Amino acid sequence: MASKKSVYVAMSADLVHPGHLNIIASAQEYGEVTIGLLTDGAIASYKRLPFLSYEQRRAVVESIKGVARVVPQETLDYVPNLRKLKPDFVIHGDDWRTGVQRETRQRVIDALGEWGGELIEVPYTQGISSTQLNQALREIGTTPEVRMKKLRRLIEAKPLVRVIEAHNGLTGLIVENTTVQTDDGIWEFDGMWLSSLTDSTAKGKPDIEAVDVSSRLNTINEIMEVTTKPIVFDGDTGGIVEHFVFTVRTLERLGVSAVIIEDKVGLKKNSLFGTEVDQTQDSVERFAAKISEGKRARVTDDFMIIARIESLVLGKGLGDALARASAYIEAGADGIMIHSKEPRPDEVFEFCREYRKLDYRVPLVVVPTTYATVTEDELADVGVRVVIYGNHLLRSAYPAMVRTAQSILTHRRCHEASADCTPVREIITLIPPPRCGPDPQTSGNG
Repeated sequence: MASKKSVYVAMSADLVHPGHLNIIASAQEYGEVTIGLLTDGAIASYKRLPFLSYEQRRAVVESIKGVARVVPQETLDYVPNLRKLKPDFVIHGDDWRTGVQRETRQRVIDALGEWGGELIEVPYTQGISSTQLNQALREIGTTPEVRMKKLRRLIEAKPLVRVIEAHNGLTGLIVENTTVQTDDGIWEFDGMWLSSLTDSTAKGKPDIEAVDVSSRLNTINEIMEVTTKPIVFDGDTGGIVEHFVFTVRTLERLGVSAVIIEDKVGLKKNSLFGTEVDQTQDSVERFAAKISEGKRARVTDDFMIIARIESLVLGKGLGDALARASAYIEAGADGIMIHSKEPRPDEVFEFCREYRKLDYRVPLVVVPTTYATVTEDELADVGVRVVIYGNHLLRSAYPAMVRTAQSILTHRRCHEASADCTPVREIITLIPPPRCGPDPQTSGNG
């Protein structure tokens, strides 16, 4: 008996729908089906992190009738897997003949030609939209556990995780929904930074930990109600150890992914003042003990405690920063944030290069507020894993609001200010009402 032909089908399968089943059923007609399941990293390289992990998606796909095996596809490019497996057929929907996937399609054809394989394209399943399905999931929301796990998944899947501050529900929606279409796929923010600076400023208070934890937790809840992306919490110094333990437990219970604490003591003063104001760095031993106690307070391994090192800001030098990094990692830090107030990234780059020489490392985090010309590619090249845009939504909103207020005062009417304002109708419809009960367009009459 002639051996069965081999068939290769690549898919993400994050939300399995009739389109996927149609492709697999069509592939069965040509031979034994191998699914090249895109890894989290492959999917995150051109769009959002999938809702389900690779292991979860693999379990689902393996259970589908007609699937002989599932193998990981590490990149968007099919060619490495195709050359390894040399399938007789590749099956794909006919929706990739134009647009961003056209070049990928041609590479598949060229690779198959090396051993006489053939590309079979089946009609796109009408009425199924992954975009609409994803939007529906976002409307449903998420759970604390799922949200909390996302940051670690993103760090594992992406070369650089992009986070920006949010200080209320509206800015949370901006972070959640803002995307840019590029030749390399859809770019978006991966998570939200709950900055103590922007939270206190939005409340009209100075950035000296004047806003208590309870008030800041209210901000977290406002944002969580309307978003699904992971949250990184600015924990300032973390306070005394006994208080920090309770902060960790509370944040973890809410579904926050990480807290960042800085190695300073006393009344908080913003780090960007540097040595212009009196700031005291904590001892290595005391701060390491705080990290250790915070780690012991966790219930899960998903919640991250990230140590922020102030040595460069306070003029202590590279050697001190590296020594502290080693000590904090040994104490259990899940990440290291290196801070700088210089207008160029040189000292941060130098730290990153030396940091790579440590025997044991955790993900590096930076906040390039002052050295703003640095690009994400440059940061990724020196080993940075998370970049935080720490206060830009609030800072951009403030001058716009001041201009509007001044215009109304100057002209004694609001007409001139209207050009800088979002139309009232757009504001009214910006946030849709929650879905309650069945959709009237799909529900029956009884």
